[in-house]
Amino acid sequence: MRAHTKETQDSLTPRMALEILQEGNSRFVKNLKAQRDLLGQVNATRDGQWPFATILSCIDSRTSSELIFDQGLGDVFSIRIAGNIVNTDILGSMEFACKVAGSKLIVVLGHTKCGAVKGACDHVEMGNLTELLSKLQPAVYAESETTAADKRNSKNAKFVENVSSLNVRRGVKNIIERSFILEEMLDKGEIGIIGAMYNIDTGKVDFYKDVSYIKDEKNPKFSLAELRH
Repeated sequence: MRAHTKETQDSLTPRMALEILQEGNSRFVKNLKAQRDLLGQVNATRDGQWPFATILSCIDSRTSSELIFDQGLGDVFSIRIAGNIVNTDILGSMEFACKVAGSKLIVVLGHTKCGAVKGACDHVEMGNLTELLSKLQPAVYAESETTAADKRNSKNAKFVENVSSLNVRRGVKNIIERSFILEEMLDKGEIGIIGAMYNIDTGKVDFYKDVSYIKDEKNPKFSLAELRH
């Protein structure tokens, strides 16, 4: 499998980019890795890169985007930070990836049993980690299914997963609300954005259909209005 070129990147739509990631994860789960000449891809990308997708994920050692989506060198921009949070630097990286480098899809990828989310659920404070975990607190407070105070902590697996899911959804919303550049590209159908969750027990990625903003023939009534309420 060869590295992407500008021509192959230009030929892709956001929907096609999503399908490539879905197919890659299916291969990963089935342990059917695509055959790649990685050194050949090093040589092929030495004069430029044309990644078709940008993936925001956690720093967790089990969640490498290139591996779980079975992609090679030059295929995806991989942005990693504990808790897959969104901040100004990450937004700037995404704007570069899409507006400058031509990426067609943004994926906000959470994962099950996330240590950062567990820390936020327990209101951990430790050095610089305190500020990072504070960005996860809105998702903790937004979780309304768990009403008993003694169950709203990391010992409750269901509470942790609910918070993780809410954090992904908030991440998608924050990207669109805080970046005029990406919002404009999204509205024109130049890029798509979707939330997803990686299961560390099975290796499977669940793409959220209710947090999928891809403007094409499959979604002609695309609207960002719901995000503004």
